[in-house]
Amino acid sequence: MTKMIFVNLPVTDVAKSTAFYEALGFEKNDQMSNEQASGMVWSDAINVMLLDHAFYSTFTNKTIIDAKTTSGVLNCLSFDDKGAVDAIHVAAKAAGGSEPRPIEDQGFMYGGAFEDPDGHTWETVWMDMQAFAADAVQKATS
Repeated sequence: MTKMIFVNLPVTDVAKSTAFYEALGFEKNDQMSNEQASGMVWSDAINVMLLDHAFYSTFTNKTIIDAKTTSGVLNCLSFDDKGAVDAIHVAAKAAGGSEPRPIEDQGFMYGGAFEDPDGHTWETVWMDMQAFAADAVQKATS
């Protein structure tokens, strides 16, 4: 069985958050969704669970952070090319998200970060692995 990851995010409005993630290309899994949670599929191995605060609280005794003012985790999504990085940033802003770190082109690496309406940060990256390896070799021999 393929190992999977489920990123659980506390959200203030499940319907609004679901619409945001659908606008980015995530697909809603109706079998894992109800009025207090939406299971959003990014790939065969990556799922994001959008949980309202009351439901999220059943999994932890800790205080739920305000992700707009406090950072608890940085998640990063990888893409096949620069155009896909650009597209998800455009979609995130159009769907009500923000861009705390604009896209940077570092040659072998290209990406930035966007936030969902609740302030959860998603970094984005495309990497040219051949150029990355060549850069690492050059640094090691310098």
